[in-house]
Amino acid sequence: MDRFRMIFQYFQSNSESVMNGICGLLALASVKMYSTFDFSCPCLPRYNMAYGLGIMFVPPIILFLCGLILNRQSLVMLEEWRRPPGCRKKDLAVIRYMCSSIMQRAMVAPVVWIVVTLLDGKCLICAFSGSVDPKKFVGFANVSTEQVQQLLAKVPCKDDELMRNSTSRKAVSRYLRCWSQALGWSILLILIIAAFLARWLRPCFNQATLLQARHWSNYIDIEQKIFEETCCEHSRLFAHKCILHFFESMRQEIKLHSFSLPREGEGAEGEEDLLQGITDQDQVNKLLKTWYYEKPPLDVS
Repeated sequence: MDRFRMIFQYFQSNSESVMNGICGLLALASVKMYSTFDFSCPCLPRYNMAYGLGIMFVPPIILFLCGLILNRQSLVMLEEWRRPPGCRKKDLAVIRYMCSSIMQRAMVAPVVWIVVTLLDGKCLICAFSGSVDPKKFVGFANVSTEQVQQLLAKVPCKDDELMRNSTSRKAVSRYLRCWSQALGWSILLILIIAAFLARWLRPCFNQATLLQARHWSNYIDIEQKIFEETCCEHSRLFAHKCILHFFESMRQEIKLHSFSLPREGEGAEGEEDLLQGITDQDQVNKLLKTWYYEKPPLDVS
């Protein structure tokens, strides 16, 4: 039991490590989802582009939202941004740091999905097969415009009877796949260069400001967790005190049924330390309202 408690405390105190692990799992899940997905282009002029671009961009939006939902700091950042200043001023640099960190982690899985789809090429072939210039390919030279659009829309369907053995279909497919893979590798190269520059240029900026923003963003997250834990403990003790008070008021009825009550003062010392004179619901509500609207300053001197 102590080992599980230590693991739980580690995860609570290392939110960044946990979120990095979750982002990695989402990225692996996106690759697995695409590899198991049954891609079947409709091969119709009006629907190919919608289907291809939908497969390319709708799942990344879903993965991005999942990354935001699973990141606990996104809710902490919104609460910090919307809270009244009270006795503690809000630091915009900390909020910007938290927003940047959240967005970077949430974008990992969507970017992986888009790069994988581009390197595979099926989505781009399905979406833009009807937009290819037919004059570049010999097989569409002596065909009417309407028939050309029908044939180009069937390029992704290699099992179609009209396009099964067509060399023009293979040429168009290779042409679009080359563009798709070139675009995918270009995006990957740009991301790697951007990460490299961000890594190596970071020491050129003010490190003290970065350390302060990172420290206070972690502090806000940990403070929120400790406050929630303290509220849970206070609620348990307050409920315990209310129940004891109820049974104390029913002492005469309980004595008639020969039940024994604890003596006055037993086990009450620890409760009194945490409750600190709070005896009713209005006082608890006032305490919580004060914490929200007049958050105390970061000064324990």
